[in-house]
Amino acid sequence: MSDFCVKHDKLPYHICTNIIDFDFPKVHSWLSNAYWSQGIPMETVVKGFTNSLAFGLFHTDKGQVGCARMITDKATFAYLADVYIDESERGNGLGVWLMEVIMGHPELQGLRRIMLATADMHALYRKFGFSEPAKPDRLMEKLSPEIYKALYG
Repeated sequence: MSDFCVKHDKLPYHICTNIIDFDFPKVHSWLSNAYWSQGIPMETVVKGFTNSLAFGLFHTDKGQVGCARMITDKATFAYLADVYIDESERGNGLGVWLMEVIMGHPELQGLRRIMLATADMHALYRKFGFSEPAKPDRLMEKLSPEIYKALYG
């Protein structure tokens, strides 16, 4: 699929999937300080977004102000990751709009399962049909929260 872009109908923002437009130093700054990816190296951020269906949120004058990515096979499964809105842009409904655009993306339709992990944004994701796992006893994970510290000091 070619690049996907959507303009906000009232505010000076747009969302695009063209990875070339991403401000990776900014994205790295956000994610390396986020609770879920503290200390993540720049190379890992770039590799993760490049190998995913990446969404950049851009302001007409300020450049990139947010991001998210879907790790997906585009057939049956997707995992929503690295959803971030710059602190200076929060409170304008941009998180809801970003999720509307992501969930409406043509390549993410008809998937059997979409998952995510969050510590504090449950209310936002519930608006889009997410809930606690129906059968949590079937889910497993291998979690390494200190991986970046261990590998990169």
